[in-house]
Amino acid sequence: MMLKSKVHRARVTHSELDYEGSIAIDSRLLDAADIREYERVEIYNVTNGERFSTYAIRAEAGSGIVSINGAAAHKASPGDIVIVCTYAEYEEKELVVFKPRLVYVDAANRITRTANAIPVQVA
Repeated sequence: MMLKSKVHRARVTHSELDYEGSIAIDSRLLDAADIREYERVEIYNVTNGERFSTYAIRAEAGSGIVSINGAAAHKASPGDIVIVCTYAEYEEKELVVFKPRLVYVDAANRITRTANAIPVQVA
């Protein structure tokens, strides 16, 4: 099981408790990260430490929306910083050329850059 994709440090724009469920994400971010609508996503809330899973749905392209919906709305509030990840299983031979899709955003959830490797951290 490998990290398939991630949207790094997105800002939650809405928290809709009475919505049916899911996380609505700006379509541009979904496409850049290769996250399909209804795909399971793992959410890591940097602001409060909560970790939870749900499924992605498309929000309007260019809107910057990252809306935590349904029961998950108890785990994130507007303004929180979250990391949205997907994972997939790969065969050993696929790992020879495997690269995750990493999408980095600014405070308005606009893409600032993409990458396929996490930078090495120097102490």
